[in-house]
Parts: sequence; C-alpha cells; structure tokens
Amino acid sequence: MLNTQDQARIAQAVAAAEANTAGEIYCVLSPRASDYREVPLAWATLCALALPPLALLLGFRPRGLEALFGGWTIGQDGATGGTILSALLVYILIQAVVLVTVLLLVSLPAVRRLATPPGLKAERVRRAAMDQFLAHGLHLTKDRTGVLIFAALEERWAEVIADEGLHAAVPPQVWIEVVDRLTEGLRRGDAAGGFLAAVDRAGQVLRQHAPPRGDNPNELSNRIVLLDPERR
Repeated sequence: MLNTQDQARIAQAVAAAEANTAGEIYCVLSPRASDYREVPLAWATLCALALPPLALLLGFRPRGLEALFGGWTIGQDGATGGTILSALLVYILIQAVVLVTVLLLVSLPAVRRLATPPGLKAERVRRAAMDQFLAHGLHLTKDRTGVLIFAALEERWAEVIADEGLHAAVPPQVWIEVVDRLTEGLRRGDAAGGFLAAVDRAGQVLRQHAPPRGDNPNELSNRIVLLDPERR
C-alpha cells in the first residue's frame, strides 16, 4: 500500500505538524473497511424476487416458460392443477437460477465494489475509523486532543475523528477540508500524497486550537499504521 520511503515521509510530516502543538495526529491506512459479505446476497435476493414478476409483466407466460425448459408438465396436459403446479415449479427454478447467477456475479470484487451503496461504505469506514481511534488510545491523551486520520483504499474513502478537546472548538467544515485533501490523493492513486496534505492541514488546525504545554511529550507514535488485508 505504501512503501518504506512513503511511510517515513508521513512520520516526518506528523512530527513536524505536532512540533508546535499539544495535539496528537495518528494515521491509519486500511486496504478496505469491510468485506461487505451481505451485499452479494442482498442483490441476489432482490433480483430473484423482482425479475420473475417483471418477466411476467413483459409478456412471458407459464406455457412459454414450460417450452423454454423442455415442455415439462405434470399429469394430463389439460389438467388445470397440473398446469398451475408446473408453472410454480418453473417459477421457483427461475428464481433459483437468478439467485445463484447474481450471487456469483456480485461476489466478484470489482462488481461488489460497484454494487455497494455509498451510504453503506460511509457507515463502514466510519465504524472502522472509530474502532482504530479507540484501539490506539487516541481518547487517552492528556488534553483529549488526539486526531485520527483514517483512509480505506478500496472504498477510496477517508474519515477524520477528533477527540472532545478539539471537537467542540473546531468547526466541522475544517475537518471536511482535511478529509478532502486525503480523498483527493486516494482518487488519483497517491495515498502518500493524500496523507501528507491531510497531516499538514490537521497540523495547522492543532497549532491554532491546541497550543503546546510546558511539558509536551509525544504521546502517540508518529508512524502510520498499515492494517493487514486479512483482518477484514
């Protein structure tokens, strides 16, 4: 995701941004925020339920479907009950074929990315970022001035979480600017450049709203965390 040189550049940028502030910046890069296992099943179920009725509305009828599947009937050809049962069996068979076909298709990573609703991606990135915020103790800094800069590569989505020492003092639009700088880098395939720009803007915010104390230790590591692809 990032080579050793990129990681070193980001660590140096974090150290420089924190030099004149009591705030702490922590960067995390994840290959993805979620595997979205429910997305293929949701699309497959929706298509299996919707496509057969739509086919009927477009003019397909049970006898036409029977011919398509080899003219299979049950009992006497003219028996109403047999015709209905045959139509139901064909209908169920079509639903099963649609379900399996769509499930396999949407399970392909490229298709699944396109089929995942943006709102679901945003929610999963937000949840993954909050998990990292808590896991790395950003809520435990002395003045509650930790800032997490989180990015998910597959979603090309970013999230910034500021602890309560900054949240009330800094307008939301400012954090949106930090996110925009990071996502611009992600979208052009330059994750390192995106993080460098986001760290620089976050450092400007921290210098304004979290001035340094007399004792100003580095409470969190400056190195970016690269999450294991197998963790999600």
